[in-house]
Amino acid sequence: MTNDTQNATRVTKETKNKIRVEFERTSLWERMKIKYLSLRFLGRVVFVIFRVVLLLGISYIILYPFITKIAGSFMSPEDFADVTVKLISRNPTLDTYKAIIEYNHYFDAALTTLGVSLVSALAQMIACCVIAYGFAKYKFKGSKFLFFCVVFTMVVPHQTIKSALSLKFRYFDIGVYNFGIIKLFTGGQSLNLLDTYWPMVILSLTGLAFKNGLYIFMLRQFFKGIPDSLEESAYIDGSGVFRTFVQIILPLSVPMLITVFLFAFSWQWTDNFYVSIFFPGREQYVFTKILTVPAPFREAVNQAGGSLFNQAIMNTCAIMIILPLVVVYLFCQRFLIQGIERSGITGE
Repeated sequence: MTNDTQNATRVTKETKNKIRVEFERTSLWERMKIKYLSLRFLGRVVFVIFRVVLLLGISYIILYPFITKIAGSFMSPEDFADVTVKLISRNPTLDTYKAIIEYNHYFDAALTTLGVSLVSALAQMIACCVIAYGFAKYKFKGSKFLFFCVVFTMVVPHQTIKSALSLKFRYFDIGVYNFGIIKLFTGGQSLNLLDTYWPMVILSLTGLAFKNGLYIFMLRQFFKGIPDSLEESAYIDGSGVFRTFVQIILPLSVPMLITVFLFAFSWQWTDNFYVSIFFPGREQYVFTKILTVPAPFREAVNQAGGSLFNQAIMNTCAIMIILPLVVVYLFCQRFLIQGIERSGITGE
């Protein structure tokens, strides 16, 4: 150690000792006054108070509608006729939940919607993964135009193709113009696929279902972020395209695949557009169709406070619809956050 370094160390120690001695000699009042009666401290206090008030205000604005809906779900018809009742019920009850479960066929709707959502979400995840990998890692003639078509599906209003979808699966066939493979084997008769799962499965497997353009875009951005050297190393070791995709790419893509699955499952869970097209005869067994007043409460909604009670019933139905999604999110939020982070926009 040089002399300059030793001198600097000695000065530092002496300075610290001097400051410590002066601090101990200073009275408690003087120390408190120096620490708290300063513009810097007052500025920090004002900033903390402003931040707390701002966060409380934003939280109140966001949470208050949910609090009112949850509180209203436990109120009886008499509470809505009483103008003194706001959030806390005088006669709390679970009758609304019981009526929705019994008269609106809640569990039948839950099982049917679960089947539709699981099948559709899995099919969309698989199809979009394969399509996005092709766009991300392979260059072929017309790839940019095809990807533009994929992105364009995200902005086309689905109502514009509602009639076409209904007619397509009401008279389903595979072919062009008047020639169809199914008609060839059935004596000129097409298939009626309405009231079945097949329309959702076919659309999902072909990458044409609801929001599939978004899923393909997200997965493409993720796959473009995977180094090409990993695939090149696998090819050198004798691995084929399919084996490389299954054994190397897919294990790296688990958080992103779970994210796509959760998005597809959630949107299908609350979907009413495609359900109204493909399940016209089974609408009473789909979640979005339980938004009706149960039979025991139909007289109550016509009495005093009936409009508020009717709205409370609709809110309770909505709570019961989204409750399974909240449970799923609580268990899968880590994968969802990772997938969204890794799907960020990357350079070409």
